[in-house]
Parts: sequence; C-alpha cells; structure tokens
Amino acid sequence: MSAQAPAAFFDQNAVRSAVDTALTDFLAIQMREAHRRGLPQQAAQALSSFLGAGGKRIRPILCVVGWQAAGGTGAPDPVLRAAASLEMFHASMLIHDDIIDASDTRRGRPTVHRTASTEAAILIGDLALVFADELLHNAGLTPDQLTAALPVGNALRADTIYGQCLDLSHTGRPAVGLDQALAITRYKTAKYTVEGPLLLGAALAPAPGSRTCLPALTAYGIPVGEAFQLRDDLLGVFGNPDDTGKPALDDLREGKATVLIALALQNADPTQRQILRRHVGNRHLSPEGAQRVRTVLIDTGARTTVENMITQRRDSALASLETAALPPHVTTALRALAYSATARTT
Repeated sequence: MSAQAPAAFFDQNAVRSAVDTALTDFLAIQMREAHRRGLPQQAAQALSSFLGAGGKRIRPILCVVGWQAAGGTGAPDPVLRAAASLEMFHASMLIHDDIIDASDTRRGRPTVHRTASTEAAILIGDLALVFADELLHNAGLTPDQLTAALPVGNALRADTIYGQCLDLSHTGRPAVGLDQALAITRYKTAKYTVEGPLLLGAALAPAPGSRTCLPALTAYGIPVGEAFQLRDDLLGVFGNPDDTGKPALDDLREGKATVLIALALQNADPTQRQILRRHVGNRHLSPEGAQRVRTVLIDTGARTTVENMITQRRDSALASLETAALPPHVTTALRALAYSATARTT
C-alpha cells in the first residue's frame, strides 16, 4: 500500500508486504554497514532470518488502521516504517521471551538461542530493540509526529516489559489467582498487541482533532488484545504443534501463569488440584502427564470458560465499534481483525 492508496478500503496484505519490504531493506543496509566497519554481520543476518520466518504482522497492520482511524489517508512510507518498528520491537521481545522460557522452536524453526548461543541471542534481541528505535526515528516523520509518537511508543514498551516481569514472577508455580493472570494478559500482550499499535498510528495522524478517536480505539483494543492472548493460552495447551510452530508441552512445562490454569485451580477438587500442582511447571512433563492436565482443564470447565471469555471480549469490542465515530472502512477492518485475532489456530 502506498501514499496513493485510497482510504475507502483497507488491504491487510498490502500493508504486510510493505512492512516486510521495509524490514528487509533496513536489515540489508545494516548488514552492509556492519561489513564496511569490520563488525560481525551475523546479528543482523539472524534478525533477517527470524523476521523472514513468518509472523502475522498484526501490530504494523493495526498501526496503519490507527492512522486511518484518526484521519490519515492511505499508508505513506513514513507511517509504514513506523509500523515496521513495532515488528522489530516484537522480534526483540520474542527472542528474549524464548530465552526466558527455554523454548526450542518458534514458528516451526529453532529459536535464536538454539541456532546461536544464549549469550548471542540476548545481544541479538538487544540489537533488535536498537533497530526498532532507529526505524522509528528515521522513518521520515515530521517533528510533530515524532513528538506525538514517542510517549505512546515508550508506554507500549514499558507496559510490555512490566507484563513480562509479572509473568516471570508467577511462572513455574501453579498458584496464580485469576486477577493476577488477567493482569499478566493485559500488560504482557493486550496493550502491546492491539491497543498500543492502534494508538501509535493515531498519534501520527495530522489533525489535532483526530485524537477524539482514542477512547474508541482503547475500548476496542483492550478486549481484543486480551482475547488474542486467551486464544494463545488455549493453543499452547490444546493446539496442533504443526499449526502453532511450538511444541505442545512448552506452556505446561514452563508453568505459565495463564487464565486457563487459574480458572482450573479455582474450580478444581483436591484430586484435580493435586494433578495440576504435580504436572504444571514440571520441566520433565511427559505426554501422559500433559494429557492428565488437559483432562482437568476440560473437566473443571476452565477450557469452556476461556472460550466464553474470548467470545465475550470479541463481542464487547465489536459492540464498541457500533458507537464509535470511525471511518466505515476502518470499522470494517477492525471487525475483520477482531475475528481473525480470536478465532486463529496459529
């Protein structure tokens, strides 16, 4: 999608392709610059391989939707490069998250710390964070746009890292309460996956009056972001590894403090609770043990409740669009994204 693209529709595939091109071109420049200076090119090459392995690009897409929601037209190159910075930040978070979780695969491929070393992966993730800054600062935004965008981007990053800290503080011991699990869901994923990108895009819009759409974007973004993570929690336990690109036992072995586990603990009888405490967070969890946990998650009603929570949040987000004064093509795009984000299998 270019600056000439009409605002009467929203082409997700065009945005995805443009963002991929921006990332590829940027990393090619970084590799050439590293070579010129006699520095190792492997870090930028690793990022290029990681980003080229796929990904939904939902954050850049939502950034462009936010731009159009606030009155922006089409998808100018500076907005696309700013959107691409979100994907680079996402890469940084995923690389570090895989280290924290000791994950072996991501998107069906070995994780960065498995192909390199843990020490190298930490540095590659750090470099991705630096590159995210560079993409944003050199996107070609006006001084006013950059001034408006930086506080939004900084809040998005801080919330994500605080959410990761919350997650880490409860991982490995299946005793988290529902409120704590929901807080982790909101800060680790919901705000930086949906609300934050929408608000960043809106911050780039030209007219000060366009900020009136911000409450509507938050009313949509938080519930869709939470539903996105709740779906992820279900896929981590019940999903097909061929679809998710991750081993089926990872989340249970790590003892993730999810809403799914919190609900099961809340509703479990003593025998079921003992099964959860024995197996969730066990690094040596067997497929048989995992199946016992899945049975408890089903029998306690936790799986069904999470499915209902996903539906409720999606419906809440869709209802918020009915009263939001957004351009019709933006409303259409947000409706479609609400369904694709919550009914996915990957």
